[in-house]
Amino acid sequence: MNFELFIAKRIIGNKTYKSSVSAPIIKIGIAAIAIGIIVMLIAIATGFGLQQKIRDKVVAFNGHIEITNFDTNASDESQVPITINQDFYPKFKNVEGIKHVQAVAKKFAVIRTETDFEGVVIKGVGADYNWDYFKEFLVEGRLPDFTQKRNENILISKYLANRLGFKVGDKFQTLFGDNLEKLPRIMNFEIVGIYNSGFQELDEKFCIADLRHIRRLNRWEADQIGNFEVFIEDFSEIDTVSQQVYKNTGSKLNATSITRKYYTIFEWIKIFDNNTYGIITIMILVAGINMITALLVLILERTSMIGILKALGSSNWTIRKVFLYNASYLIGLGLLWGNIIGLGLLFAQKYFKLFPLNPDTYYVSEAPVYISWDYILLLNFGTFIACLLMLLIPSIIISKISPVKAIRFD
Repeated sequence: MNFELFIAKRIIGNKTYKSSVSAPIIKIGIAAIAIGIIVMLIAIATGFGLQQKIRDKVVAFNGHIEITNFDTNASDESQVPITINQDFYPKFKNVEGIKHVQAVAKKFAVIRTETDFEGVVIKGVGADYNWDYFKEFLVEGRLPDFTQKRNENILISKYLANRLGFKVGDKFQTLFGDNLEKLPRIMNFEIVGIYNSGFQELDEKFCIADLRHIRRLNRWEADQIGNFEVFIEDFSEIDTVSQQVYKNTGSKLNATSITRKYYTIFEWIKIFDNNTYGIITIMILVAGINMITALLVLILERTSMIGILKALGSSNWTIRKVFLYNASYLIGLGLLWGNIIGLGLLFAQKYFKLFPLNPDTYYVSEAPVYISWDYILLLNFGTFIACLLMLLIPSIIISKISPVKAIRFD
């Protein structure tokens, strides 16, 4: 064990030190670091969690990239069909990073009951549809099965079920417009499942049924669909992949990423990053300033010891390292308690949903948390290094202390 570490441990283990004047200030410094790491962990976990939840919900209804006919406007209804016989379907081989491609079509409709009615968008899907996202959203019944013969099964949202008084197993009439006959066409559906994504803007609008019904209602050919939905492997590459998809879909087709289609939502959730970085900066500064105060008090309280060490031939840097070792221990103690409390709160929220949110404002019903050991370790390491670097400046005061005056210091 080297000399500096030995002296540092003697300082830390000294009962007089623990009951000294500096003890309350040091405890405040440790508490500041603990509180700082708690706040930073919660800010990152909830910020990233909210971003991912909102993003995944938008992806569930649209895919990452939509491929449509150029003549289709920005409405939710599929207007101009495209053929399913494309080089990129069912496997998009010309672009890397694509996980899945599925064919869908959408049509406006009105659900009619004896006492009420509601306007919706019926999204027609086929055997290639990726149900992974909706497995998480399903709250009652089961997911529809469109791999066999055409059927009248439909998946509706909990929001619509509550508004119209529906439950699993109920049947209802749906009215569709017909541009040729100028008269509504009626179709009956049976509810086999109810989902709740918590994204009311989408839940209040979308029902999922068999794609073949949309073809029949629109008088399309058997190989015609409304649009393709493309799922990618890495969301951070969505802009790059979207451009590549656009270049590889031909001149008559357009490719639009969800970050462009839902520009307002994605610009809003980007603000979370700025808030998180701001909170991290403020918390590290507060923790660092408290530790600087504690170190300065400790140095002043140990002025006599500093004088003795200098008289024995210790260099200024050697003595500074003694106090930096001490400060490292105190920072580590604060990080330990901060992680225990912070991670405890995050795991409690993840598994017990203690803190609800208003879905009308945040698109989720409870505060989501994203827990990854990568950012936890990086945050702890970064906080430790940042606080330690900040302590290098006040430790310079040691070099200004005269051994003769310090030994006589009382």
